[in-house]
Amino acid sequence: MVHITAADISAFEKVYRLNLVNGLPGFKPANLVGTSAPDGQTNLAIFSSAIHLGSDPAVLGIVTRPNTVPRHTYQNIKDNDGCFTLNHVPLSLVAQAHYTSANFDDGVSEFEECSFTAIHRDGFPAPYVAKSPLSIGLRLREEHAIFNGTVLLVSTVEHVYLREEGLRPDGTLDLVALGEAAISGLDGYHEVLPPQRFGYARPGNFPKAE
Repeated sequence: MVHITAADISAFEKVYRLNLVNGLPGFKPANLVGTSAPDGQTNLAIFSSAIHLGSDPAVLGIVTRPNTVPRHTYQNIKDNDGCFTLNHVPLSLVAQAHYTSANFDDGVSEFEECSFTAIHRDGFPAPYVAKSPLSIGLRLREEHAIFNGTVLLVSTVEHVYLREEGLRPDGTLDLVALGEAAISGLDGYHEVLPPQRFGYARPGNFPKAE
C-alpha cells in the first residue's frame, strides 16, 4: 500500500498535487452553477463541491475557490440578492459542462460559448440550464471563510425542478433514470449505474439489499 504524508503532498509538483488531492474524496456530484450579474450578463461554471447541510429547512452548500482573482460566480451571487442555481449535468453534456471551466474573457457568457440555453423560471433572478434533468434555485444565507482562502456558501433551497421519472414514490431520486454524470478528480466524468439500496439501519439487523 502506498503511504503519502502531508510533507509528501506539499513537495509534489503542482499538477501532480492537484490531480491527487482533487481525487481523494472519490466520486463527486457534477453541477453547473448559474448566476447573473446586475446588468443581466449570465455566467455558468462547473462545480463538484455541492454538499447537503440539512433537510428542514433544506440547506445546501458549495465551496468557491479563493478570491485572489475575480470570481464571477461568487460576485454575481453577492450582487444578485444571493441567488444562484445548481443544475445537475447529464452524461450527454459533460464536454460542454467541462468547457465552462475555461478562462473566458469578461463579458463572455459561458451559456452562449458552451452551447447551453439559459432559462428563467417563476420570477427567480438567476438562470437555470434548460437541458438539466434536475435544477435547484438557491439563496445564500451565510458564508464561511476557510483557512485556505476558499469560502463555504450556505444556501437555502427555494425551488426544485426535475423530470418526473427521477422522483421515486418515497422521495428518493433516481439519478440513473435522469442520465446523470459524476465527477472524479478534476476532469473525470462517469456514468451513474443503478445503486444497491438498503433500508434504514438498526442495531441487530444487518442491512440487506432491497
